[in-house]
Amino acid sequence: MLRIHNIKIRKNISDEELISFVIAKYHIIKSDIIKWNIFKKSIDARKKTDIFFNYTIDIEVKDESKYPQINKIKPIDIEEIIKGNINISVLHSLQSEPSPVIVGAGPAGLFCALTFIQNGISPIIIEQGKTVDERKKDVDNFLYHKKLNIFSNVQFGEGGAGTFSDGKLTTGIHNPLCQKVLKEFVNFGAPEEILYLAKPHIGTDNLIHIIKNIRNYILSKGGKFYFNTKFVDFTIKNNKIHSVSLKDLSTNDTFEISTNKLILAIGHSSRDTFELLYKNGVTMEKKNFSVGVRIEHLQEEINKAQYGTHPKLKLPPAEYKLAYHSPSGRSCYTFCMCPGGTVIASSSEENTIVTNGMSNYLRNGNNANSALLVNVGPEDFTDSSPLAGIYFQKNLEKKAFILGGSNYHAPIQKVDDFLNNRKSSSIGTVIPTYLPGTTLSNLNELFPQFVSSTLKEGLIYFDKKLHGFANPDSILTGVESRSSSPVKIPRNINFVSNVEGIYPCGEGAGYAGGIMSAAVDGIKTSLTILGTNT
Repeated sequence: MLRIHNIKIRKNISDEELISFVIAKYHIIKSDIIKWNIFKKSIDARKKTDIFFNYTIDIEVKDESKYPQINKIKPIDIEEIIKGNINISVLHSLQSEPSPVIVGAGPAGLFCALTFIQNGISPIIIEQGKTVDERKKDVDNFLYHKKLNIFSNVQFGEGGAGTFSDGKLTTGIHNPLCQKVLKEFVNFGAPEEILYLAKPHIGTDNLIHIIKNIRNYILSKGGKFYFNTKFVDFTIKNNKIHSVSLKDLSTNDTFEISTNKLILAIGHSSRDTFELLYKNGVTMEKKNFSVGVRIEHLQEEINKAQYGTHPKLKLPPAEYKLAYHSPSGRSCYTFCMCPGGTVIASSSEENTIVTNGMSNYLRNGNNANSALLVNVGPEDFTDSSPLAGIYFQKNLEKKAFILGGSNYHAPIQKVDDFLNNRKSSSIGTVIPTYLPGTTLSNLNELFPQFVSSTLKEGLIYFDKKLHGFANPDSILTGVESRSSSPVKIPRNINFVSNVEGIYPCGEGAGYAGGIMSAAVDGIKTSLTILGTNT
């Protein structure tokens, strides 16, 4: 395979025009080409006067020796690597044992289940929320009518919290399984461009259909789902998982399933499950997480800041990623930036305000939004419990509810007013997108002083890096408190907790941060159970 890097294209072109350009530039004989594909596509906007697309492409030719001047690579076949490493004796043993039970139908749980299914094991997936279509109705009922279903909402339900986000598939991890995740998403309906875009995303509108397709495939191969069903207890015998107790939320009936493999693919908002695990002796630890606000700008202003005023190319809505390290030792950073998106109500408990960001695939809304966060650590909690971070989050979310008017309206403030510690009295050029509604407030009253001061330092610093970031009319919405899990459930090299047969997995357990890394951890967990070191 030939791999050609740094193909700079300064106009919008078709795939056919791209390969014609490459053939001509690198003197490749067209009839030699067996197949080709785009490996990576990114935008280089460092010089506003010279913005271009940067491609890397792979070309398979009949005789590579004809092209000694071009790099040669050996493609990694993830499926073959996995297939060759599955421990057959373990696989046969699992087929005769009770089905593995997966708690949580987010990306970790779904990809764990998918990997089991692809290797002949039929798992049982437990999800307290509803199927993605029914869940969408519950989300809309909260946004437009303030009726919160604490079991089915932006945090809970088929697809996990990432379903109502931007569907970002970027990640800081470097694992070949990332490519498997991307290919599976494409297999189930995602656009093929996610395989090569430097910053791939799917969008909430696409994710809803893709998740349904994954579920239907798992069902067709023998997997079983229990939706609207809560994991309420479990029994341990001789320090081994023996069974789980479940509650049908539509009937309130409880029932038990025997299992010796319990995969905890719970999300970072599964607070009552954390309480249950802690009470029953599963080891847990406090961990660092972050809190802050959502910041909204006009998308056109972000485009100008990133691309300049007259870009020659037709470019997608611009993104950003910023970080600041304060002399105090704290950090402020942006997270989960949603171009052309909305700030979405993400509460999962009554009388609380929680925010997140969401975009559809086209990212064609008027506003850009991003989390603006400050790190919080165990040293900031007076409580010694491993669940102290949860209590810290809850306190902020309840304060935000009161500050917003105790009616599920979120407290908002213009950036200029926040920097000057005064309550906002009007809205400027940026119209907040949060539903059910908003209340003009002073967010300095919401946070501990170390959070407010670090946010202010970050805003001023980021404005120097990205012109207009601290625009006086930009809107801050509180509170963003669920960017990552506040707890970690330790696991050994075999992914097992202190209780044999319990496998902590994904974001809620502290081993992922986002759709991609959670899906990868789900695959790794199932592969470990299947007896492979991949």
